[in-house]
Amino acid sequence: MIRLVRTDLPPDTAADLKTYTQQIELTAESGRKAKAAELWAHTTVRRRVRDGLLATLADMAPGHQRCMYCGDSQGTDIDHFEPKSLAPTRTFEWLNHLLACAYCNSNQKRSRFPRAEDGSPLLLDPTLEDPLAHLRLVLPLCTYKALTPQGEACIDVFGLNSRGVLVDGRRTAYETAKQSIELWRIATDRGQGDKAAKVVRVAWDRPLADVLAGMFHQSGHPAAELLFSGEEETLGLLRDQELRQAFLSRA
Repeated sequence: MIRLVRTDLPPDTAADLKTYTQQIELTAESGRKAKAAELWAHTTVRRRVRDGLLATLADMAPGHQRCMYCGDSQGTDIDHFEPKSLAPTRTFEWLNHLLACAYCNSNQKRSRFPRAEDGSPLLLDPTLEDPLAHLRLVLPLCTYKALTPQGEACIDVFGLNSRGVLVDGRRTAYETAKQSIELWRIATDRGQGDKAAKVVRVAWDRPLADVLAGMFHQSGHPAAELLFSGEEETLGLLRDQELRQAFLSRA
């Protein structure tokens, strides 16, 4: 997971969401869950809001419409961060929508929504919080270590360490990311600005961009030499201020 910026919806879509929210709020509390489910499943309603929601979420997503949770698979589903079965009045709330792949949405998360003792959500919404404050990628194992209860909940609910395809994918992404920063340094030293810019763009557009984000984040950690043990050349490149500016201004 990486930090994302939530943008505005098309005005027509935003107006439709408001209309459907009002319909749910005007329903007796005991019937709101059923009303929300009925509206969300209604063909006409979904046609009116789905295109605008998906297009905006896709623009916000990492890489080429990647899932906002695992960062690997294509985001195909409009996920309700707080499930509509638990918060029916938020079914059509823009701030409650994220882009997820079918596996994260239907196989992993489903209606799971763990909360802390004070009632606050334990899952991370990457448009509200920086996941790097809660999750640390252990390099080169490419598994996550929880830094907070929120990080622990995300590892559990989304299977970030138990899904072998994600761990293997991160290992590949780590090697590819190292090659990208090396290629950027070579192109920049040769005065090939366009090529260097393309390297940056391609690096962030690949699946599992959380690996690249984690590398830059950890290179500034007080224990960076330990975290990058045996990877001193990579650490040196990640600490290059010119390189950091080029890559992080694109993130």
